[in-house]
Amino acid sequence: MSDRLRVINLGLPKSGTTTLGHALKVSGLKTADYRIRPHQTRDETLRRQFVGQLMYEGYFHQGDPLARMEDFDCFTEINVLRGDLSIWPQMDWGLIDAIRTCHPGARFVASWRDPHAMSDSMLRWSNLGTERLPRGHIPGLPAGFGVTTDERIRWIEAHYAHLDRLFEGDEAYLRFDIADPGAADLISGHLGIALKWWGRRNANKASKTERTENA
Repeated sequence: MSDRLRVINLGLPKSGTTTLGHALKVSGLKTADYRIRPHQTRDETLRRQFVGQLMYEGYFHQGDPLARMEDFDCFTEINVLRGDLSIWPQMDWGLIDAIRTCHPGARFVASWRDPHAMSDSMLRWSNLGTERLPRGHIPGLPAGFGVTTDERIRWIEAHYAHLDRLFEGDEAYLRFDIADPGAADLISGHLGIALKWWGRRNANKASKTERTENA
């Protein structure tokens, strides 16, 4: 067991995960976002591996989802939806509770934004909303669902409601709105560190309609 600060984001894709990851990295914490980049580790077995996959390997083989990623402090996008691989640790209470048990110093956050905006961003991000979500086998969103805005929003809202219920009254958990001007202060207070940067990263390019309306 370790009281070391570890930060695990339980938010969904397009909720500000990259922004959070950059903020934590700039603030001096070694951060894994989605997958391990080659320059981040000397361990060749970890290079290009998905964070979610490594979490499940640690969980099932050693009882500790973070066992294989000792060098990392923060994990900001932990799901994988690529080809036949569909992994969603943020929806698995057994895995989350194993982190809580093995790492009492862990802090959980859930990056959040307006569900309509998140759904729209998913739709416009590569083929995430048009193909991968509807075809994926995702907790709460079985294959064939997620095609419409209403279906995606229902899934998004249910995920965060579930997290709020699971962590109700738990000071180790913070849900924050990525658009909140005070988000950086909330995160800093929750983690006990000073964020040295806050802004917006990995934003979708505006659609032609949006560019015209905002001109």
